Amino acid sequence: MLADTHATGMNCRNSASERMAHVLVTGGAGFIGSHLVERLLADGNRVSIIDNFDEFYDPAAKRRNIEASLSHAECRLYEGDIREISTLDSAWSREPIDIVVHLAARAGVRPSIQNPTLYADVNVVGTVKLLDAARKRGCKKFVFASSSSVYGNNEKTPFHEDDRVDHPISPYAATKKAGEEICYTYHHLYDLPMTCLRFFTVYGPRCRPDLAVSKFTRLIDEDQPIPMFGDGTMRRDFTYIDDIIGGIVNAIDNCGDFRVYNLGESQPIVLRDMIATIASALGKEATIDPQPEQPGDVKVTYADISRAKDELGYNPKTEFAEGIRRYVAWYQETLATPSNAG
Repeated sequence: MLADTHATGMNCRNSASERMAHVLVTGGAGFIGSHLVERLLADGNRVSIIDNFDEFYDPAAKRRNIEASLSHAECRLYEGDIREISTLDSAWSREPIDIVVHLAARAGVRPSIQNPTLYADVNVVGTVKLLDAARKRGCKKFVFASSSSVYGNNEKTPFHEDDRVDHPISPYAATKKAGEEICYTYHHLYDLPMTCLRFFTVYGPRCRPDLAVSKFTRLIDEDQPIPMFGDGTMRRDFTYIDDIIGGIVNAIDNCGDFRVYNLGESQPIVLRDMIATIASALGKEATIDPQPEQPGDVKVTYADISRAKDELGYNPKTEFAEGIRRYVAWYQETLATPSNAG
């Protein structure tokens, strides 16, 4: 179990050291990773971060994400790539790592179609190298960030973990499916406790700028048209960041065999309604720019979360309108330009 004590001073750290878990978070400066790092530190754990500050989006934003965490005595950053053995060696040099939460990946469906080789190298080869480092050094638990994209255009909804996922429709989805498979292989060969988490459209403060919620918020705020791909009936199971973090922490605590879980809201939102909700939160009107459907985009994501509820105690609480209200408030405070901030 993760410690529930807070390390606030040297004496406390020394007395609690035996109860602390040492958690390695790859991609720890990113959107989900930085929130997880904060939660793990607040719960009294030691945390190491691996991040290469890739230029997929502004590296300065990722550095801001973890600025406060790095001031914590029990947090350390290892700047480098998960494919580099030297980076992995450095991360393990401080002390044994009890738990790995592997969030680092090349993200995005559409960019993966343009550069499938890079996605395969980072998401598959990088995962293998990390798994091998973990098993050689006696890691006790490994949590892998997968994606709802592995379900492809599954016509059966909601998506259940036991559904077949043999037809991914983008290279990104295929690399996440491959990641799950290699995780199982390492569990089978080396008895490494392993949990794979299929995230469903996570949003909230620090959301990546390429994701729909953040992109549409900025465009509406700046009175620019919204590119809407398809007829607006596409549905996504938007899941607020706090609910995802709660699910990850519970998954760490319950990691003991090999298990796959959906982490979603289980309430898909139609694209047109998503745009209208953001516009309402901003107090503005959205202008729609119709675009053709994009290759690799699935028609619907919809999580069956009964397994995560039963086995992890997962309980998402943030309704979409409330999550958007919180995101827009954060956006207006931290990202909006003065002319558009209201």
